[in-house]
Amino acid sequence: MDKNIKNTFLPLVGVESEHSARIIEGALAKVEGIVSATVELNNHRVLIHTNQPDTIAAAMDTIQSLGYEVPTVKASFPALEMSCASCAGSIENVVKMQEGILYASVNFATGFLSVEYLPNITNPFLLQKAVQNAGFDLLIENNSVQDTLEDLHNKKYHQLKTRTLWAVILAFPVMVIGMFFMDMPYANWIMWAFSTPVVLWLGRDFFRNAWKQTLHRSANMDTLVALSTGIAYLFSVFNTLFPEFWHRRGLHAHAYFEAAAVIIAFILLGRLLEEKAKSNTSTAIKKLIGLQPKSVTILQDNGSELQIPIEQVAIGNRILVKPGEKIAVDGEVLSGTSFVDESMLSGEPIPIEKKAYDQVFAGTINQKGSFTFRATKVGSETMLAQIIQMVQDAQGSKAPVQKMVDRIARIFVPSILMIAVLTFVLWNVFGGENALIQGLLSAITVLVIACPCALGLATPTAIMVGVGKGAEKGILIKDAESLELAEKIDAIILDKTGTITEGKPQVTDSLWIEDVSTLKNILLSIEKQSEHPLAEAIIQHFSQSEMVEISQFESITGKGAKATYNGDGYWVGNRKLLTEQQINIPSQLIDASKQWETQGKTVIWFANSQQALAVFAIADKIKATSKEAIYQLQAMGIEVYMLTGDNHATAKAIAKQVGISQYKAEVLPQDKADFVKALQQNQRTVAMVGDGINDSTALATANVSIAMGKGSDIAIDVAKMTIISSDLLKIPQAIRISKATVQTIKQNLFWAFIYNIIGIPLAAGILYPINGFLLDPMIAGAAMALSSVSVVSNSLRMRYFD
Repeated sequence: MDKNIKNTFLPLVGVESEHSARIIEGALAKVEGIVSATVELNNHRVLIHTNQPDTIAAAMDTIQSLGYEVPTVKASFPALEMSCASCAGSIENVVKMQEGILYASVNFATGFLSVEYLPNITNPFLLQKAVQNAGFDLLIENNSVQDTLEDLHNKKYHQLKTRTLWAVILAFPVMVIGMFFMDMPYANWIMWAFSTPVVLWLGRDFFRNAWKQTLHRSANMDTLVALSTGIAYLFSVFNTLFPEFWHRRGLHAHAYFEAAAVIIAFILLGRLLEEKAKSNTSTAIKKLIGLQPKSVTILQDNGSELQIPIEQVAIGNRILVKPGEKIAVDGEVLSGTSFVDESMLSGEPIPIEKKAYDQVFAGTINQKGSFTFRATKVGSETMLAQIIQMVQDAQGSKAPVQKMVDRIARIFVPSILMIAVLTFVLWNVFGGENALIQGLLSAITVLVIACPCALGLATPTAIMVGVGKGAEKGILIKDAESLELAEKIDAIILDKTGTITEGKPQVTDSLWIEDVSTLKNILLSIEKQSEHPLAEAIIQHFSQSEMVEISQFESITGKGAKATYNGDGYWVGNRKLLTEQQINIPSQLIDASKQWETQGKTVIWFANSQQALAVFAIADKIKATSKEAIYQLQAMGIEVYMLTGDNHATAKAIAKQVGISQYKAEVLPQDKADFVKALQQNQRTVAMVGDGINDSTALATANVSIAMGKGSDIAIDVAKMTIISSDLLKIPQAIRISKATVQTIKQNLFWAFIYNIIGIPLAAGILYPINGFLLDPMIAGAAMALSSVSVVSNSLRMRYFD
């Protein structure tokens, strides 16, 4: 076989017949770059022979277009030993080059590598080895990764704190001597003695990491620091040992030990502050993880209590929750009653009453009562675990603007190296008497002042804080792109049922000719046997009534139901049913029904064989906050639309009550998606808000998709944002968070770019021909350290955004 042809196996799911295998083979053979393909049914895989790179993605798309699945693994691993945004780019490139990798992205702010790969070709250990060869590391342990990572960060922080403290202590006398007592006896030797441990011991990681990068033909922030401080240190050592070299040329043998030592001290201090600030951006995750207790009390079969670690809880365990305790896993109440604080899920401070058959969720807090519940979801399946994973994924995702910043960060360090060399050359060509010294210092200052970290941190730190703020408010944001886009929304489409309304039909009005408890019991008993969706509203309304024994129950399709009690016939249903039975309807009931119908409510009649006994209005109640939320959205300049599958009368009534002038009724699921597309064709940024399966197509089509947390799983899976409490007021709040986040990103990028645009020319000596100004390398080191800290601090301001 041609040595240029490469063999790749792709796993297959759903291929069972030879016919299907031949279809896949034929389709793959038409893909450019694929020489041949053979489906191995027994091994559930396809062998692909390719002669071009980057054909795997095309092969997967082809297979999936035929309705089959190529299983992949998506995972996130903490990336260690990163010092700047260029490091993140290096790891990302190394991982992307590995066979079987479909997607790789490293977020410098969160310190996580997000990757999607083919499990039959690569695995986490191979990725770890590749990353280690590049001078970095991955944490791939499966259990308690967050705890392990927290321990590593704490250890790193304390080590950095110790090194920084010693660097400041040792660099201070060097700075004092270098600035004020340069002519004292043995000044250079004393500065040499103090600066050596700072440069060669406390700053050793800069040189070690720079060397690793060089071996891999790469460069990062450590390269700049190592070059600048190393050159300054060696130049000073040479001048201390051989001062006559310069004296013979009529020049003074200056030593710049203070520059080397103070630069390292400043950069270590900057990284210490940066590490502290970055850890503060992940407080939302820490808070969520802290909601889960470490141990639980389970009830054994003999009735005794047993304390076990939360990791040992299994589905079906009976768990006792005492007053004030946190609920460990998701489950269903078996016995007992209490009120539970679910504010971590809904953002609402009012505790929810829990009784038998009610659902409880991990991380929520029991109040004064106690109860027993059966575990139904444990570990990563609990709602809390899924929320934590969503927040982590969102914080690790990249906003569209970050892609541009990443490209800049990758070429930043090589560009700075070229500028430093050019600075040195230009000084030596045009610099005059002290050109060599000044050129060397200017080149060192350029290397010191340049800061890719500020650029690298500008977007992800703001995204982390914004996503975390949303999580605190009960708004789950699944990716950075939707967070960035939300502030551009100028049209928002609301589903009616379950979004504007409660999604649960209720009896809103009733009128009886004769209010007799026996009649209520009969009505309840009939509706208990009815399968009509509206029957549940009647049952809930008369939940305090008692059941009686009825006979001859019959469901009448499209009209209602009838039954017999003590020999008398009773009917429940629409007016058409009563008319067909020639039942008399009192005028006061007719007047009430007409009034309710104009309000878009559904009218239900109850009658015996002689006359109508009562009439009821059933409607899906509007949520208490819907009208205010819609008003706030309109006040933001956003056009609000309502789409519903309900009839025109109901749609008109609901729209009028909440202040929506643009609405459509009797809309099918595809009609909703088409409406979204029509708005998008008019250059609108469209948000779709829904809660049902029928909304999923429109949600997938919209620019920003928002699901109600109490809606269907499909809608929640499709949507990029989820409002856990299903409160519409959270939507304008999410838009405000988006606006604050985007504004912070713009501020961060502005200052990061301006800092480098102004700082690098100043460091190169652009003002020297004008006014003789040269930037001191020590001042440059302080400025570089502060630039990263200022960007992170600016992002942290959003934590106080209300």
